[in-house]
Amino acid sequence: MMTSVSSNLQINSAVSMHRYLLILFCLFSDELIAQIKNPEYKQTLDSLYHHTVPLITIEEFLNHEKINLHILDTREEDEFNVSHIKNARQVGNFWFDMRKIYDIPKNATLIVYCSVGIRSEKIGEKLISAGYKNVFNLYGGIFEWINQGHPVHKQSGVQTAEIHTYNKTWSKWAARGTKVF
Repeated sequence: MMTSVSSNLQINSAVSMHRYLLILFCLFSDELIAQIKNPEYKQTLDSLYHHTVPLITIEEFLNHEKINLHILDTREEDEFNVSHIKNARQVGNFWFDMRKIYDIPKNATLIVYCSVGIRSEKIGEKLISAGYKNVFNLYGGIFEWINQGHPVHKQSGVQTAEIHTYNKTWSKWAARGTKVF
């Protein structure tokens, strides 16, 4: 009789934990959904991402511990030179080479981004395959960064309103800033 009661308590405890985790997952998912204000942009992002690299919201990124944090811009050099997130390292996509990040420890936190998050997801996959443990893709990329009013900088360090939008098709997702193609 005592074993049966103990087993039932363990089962109920497991079910309660499962429900708790499901609720947490739902709350976390809502946070990602709430971040992107444009529902069409959010739908586009969610359909294009393969979800192979964990996403990080801009809010989570801004609140993240800055020690051993590295920001990697996976756009090409001409895009990076127009503007980028402060302290980002340009690593590119087409010509990406692991030697560009040789000095970053495998246990460092890496935040990768591009215009919207597609190219950065691909680079994030490569980083994870290379043994990096804490790789996150910035949800919405630099477009969402500027859409939320955060600053971008030129190579010289000067803040700018310019944003390289890749081409006219993708530029519709950048709601703020001076668009450069």
